[in-house]
Amino acid sequence: MAKEASFDVVSQVDLQEVDNAYQQTAREMTQRYDLKGSGATIDFSKKDATFTIAAPSEFVASQVRDVLGTKLVRRGIDLKAVKWADPVPAAGMSVRQRGTVVQGIDQDTAKKIAKDIRDLKLKCKPTVEGDKLRVSSASRDVLQQVIAFLKDKDYGQPLQYVNYR
Repeated sequence: MAKEASFDVVSQVDLQEVDNAYQQTAREMTQRYDLKGSGATIDFSKKDATFTIAAPSEFVASQVRDVLGTKLVRRGIDLKAVKWADPVPAAGMSVRQRGTVVQGIDQDTAKKIAKDIRDLKLKCKPTVEGDKLRVSSASRDVLQQVIAFLKDKDYGQPLQYVNYR
């Protein structure tokens, strides 16, 4: 009998790179002419993996988000890794917006991915294990087909394929 091959589908983000992008964004906000005196601020909590943008208007908040987005992309972080909440009005006509960095695959998304893999009718077995998904099969070619299929699909968050053995 052939040995089973497997790989894990995970959604991980390097928080140090996210923190570096935040630092660059904060530095650029003090230097850019359109953001310099606007009163906009950005904070990043590494413990909670959340961004908080406080700005005088939604337009300025979107400008700060764009700057952060460019810094994240330059550091190799997918923009789908940050889920932004709707802007909330704050004191004095200002707005506050929170963004959460997605770590791990939630149960609903993992079940949806597993169902899509089963619907392929290939000889493989997806199993949900906490915040990741393990796909195993006797054939490595089948696993390659599954990876190619998952790369074409969009689940609203970046996926990585690790522990391929």
